[in-house]
Amino acid sequence: MPNADHWPRTLATQSTEMDRRMGLERYIGAVLRQTRIKQDLTIADVAERAELSRGMVSKIENGQVATSLDSLARLTEVLGLTLSQLFRDYDSPEGGAQHIKAGDGLEVVRRGTKQGHTYHLLAYNRGYQRNFEPFLISMDDRSEAFPTFQHEGMQFIHMLQGVIDYRHGQHVYRLEAGDSFTFDAQVPHGPEQLVEVPIRFLAITIFDTDGN
Repeated sequence: MPNADHWPRTLATQSTEMDRRMGLERYIGAVLRQTRIKQDLTIADVAERAELSRGMVSKIENGQVATSLDSLARLTEVLGLTLSQLFRDYDSPEGGAQHIKAGDGLEVVRRGTKQGHTYHLLAYNRGYQRNFEPFLISMDDRSEAFPTFQHEGMQFIHMLQGVIDYRHGQHVYRLEAGDSFTFDAQVPHGPEQLVEVPIRFLAITIFDTDGN
């Protein structure tokens, strides 16, 4: 039987984690709502352009749901924001440094992916100028199918574990632990086949310094 002395500590930890997540959801909702209002847009306007339901947009703005990366991408595109701009003021540390402990990166989920495919955002850029967005990506379901991605910036991938066939344009590259891969992210790209799972790699998107 667990020692009852540990229960208060466990409950306190769970409460802190829940408060942190709820705080993040409220923060995201507040930024999206303020940006929408500044642009004189209604919830219906944003929902139609982002191809989301009005109810979902309302829940996101009120911090009532955990927002997927796909929904965030749709909303930020409609509102003219980047993910970096969205998170620029969240939990801003003093001195311009940011320390993300192991396992503490913001977990975001792409629509249609399974639990075995996760993205952890490792840094939140608060500046107005787009800089970079680093993700730790984990995959452990070899049968999962992946969409093709295409977005602005240059992308850098460094393999930490596993083997993956990765497509860029008309070419497929086999990436193994220790390999690095840099490419133009405007060219269609994405996982072609998960050869050896589990797979973990760093994916860093580097944007133009002029923010265009």
